[in-house]
Amino acid sequence: MSRNLYVTLPVKDVQRSVHFFAALGFAFNPKFASDNGAALIINDTTTVMLASEAFFSTLTKVPITDARQATEALFSLSLDSRADVDDLIRKAVAAGAEEGHDPEDYGFMYQRAFIDLDGHQWGVFQMNAEE
Repeated sequence: MSRNLYVTLPVKDVQRSVHFFAALGFAFNPKFASDNGAALIINDTTTVMLASEAFFSTLTKVPITDARQATEALFSLSLDSRADVDDLIRKAVAAGAEEGHDPEDYGFMYQRAFIDLDGHQWGVFQMNAEE
């Protein structure tokens, strides 16, 4: 069975978020691009829809969480190397993100984090499960 994951995140400014994630090296699916949102491609089976807060509010009956005030979810990206982790964090900070925490090295896993322009928290890690 093939499974895909689609996550929708509310953002204050769709184009600002597109520019931010493009600066980190992510691509977007042009079929799903409008003033209401943009489809951020994580990989072949995972997409994050960056939806304007106005549009997002039509998808739910409860208020949108302010990610700078409360945490509803944490997002984690696995990368191939520690250097890739450091590079993505550097790009995120240069594009306006806050660094989430100091690097954590557990030997078999190396992780860092950034907080995007809307307060969503992204963990970035490299893991060698064989160690």
